[in-house]
Amino acid sequence: MDSSSDLELAWNELKKHWYIKPYNGNIPSTPGYSFIRFIFSPLIRGLMRIRATGLNNIPTSGPTILAANHLSHVDPVLIIASSRRKAHYLAKDGHFKNFWLRQFMKMTGQIKTQREEGGDQALSSAADVLSSRSALGIFPEGTRSKRTESPLLLPGKTGVARLAASYPDTVVMPISLNGTREMMAPQIHKLPRLWKPIKVDIGKGITWLEWLEDPKGGNTSAADLKALKNQEEHEIKAKLATLYRKFTDQLMASIKHLGAP
Repeated sequence: MDSSSDLELAWNELKKHWYIKPYNGNIPSTPGYSFIRFIFSPLIRGLMRIRATGLNNIPTSGPTILAANHLSHVDPVLIIASSRRKAHYLAKDGHFKNFWLRQFMKMTGQIKTQREEGGDQALSSAADVLSSRSALGIFPEGTRSKRTESPLLLPGKTGVARLAASYPDTVVMPISLNGTREMMAPQIHKLPRLWKPIKVDIGKGITWLEWLEDPKGGNTSAADLKALKNQEEHEIKAKLATLYRKFTDQLMASIKHLGAP
């Protein structure tokens, strides 16, 4: 097996093919976020019937992706309250039109995205978080699941893999949420039903480079990457797309295995 440094060097030689440049280069300072989490996270955990497992799996620092299934508007709040880590989510620009909501979104470090600029701008905004070595909350399904029959979990989109590959020391955490739709179903419940039980299960994290060299993951060596570098542009893109798809599918399988409905 290659040493991690050999694999990393070989991967970096392909950087022009996979690097996602940050949109702003950093994220704004959010001192109010720490205060809000200090006050409200214990309150939320006290008011709601949340049972969380695997909290110690989440790194206390460094670039991290918190990847969960998405069933309700309350999902980001529950992950932030449960994980005890500042998490920055991408939010559509519509959430920033109301003055008070805009102040809250800015204070809690949520990242504004412009829908008309498309998915590339969203990925670049997400890259701001990871390049700042912070935690990014993401829903790999790309949208809230509207399915009414099992399985509720949608296929994952490969944006999460592209981000992990672009910042290969980022730890990607699979997270399963159960009960959030029962607590607050979109278009049905105006307020969260706090008595409904919530289960948050956090699995073991993995970085892109760890996954890449794993025989059960990317199964790719430094020699494979060096050989890939010498291929045609379309062949390189096709290989990377295959790796992104496999990483995403395995991440979604991990979320499902943790108990996502």
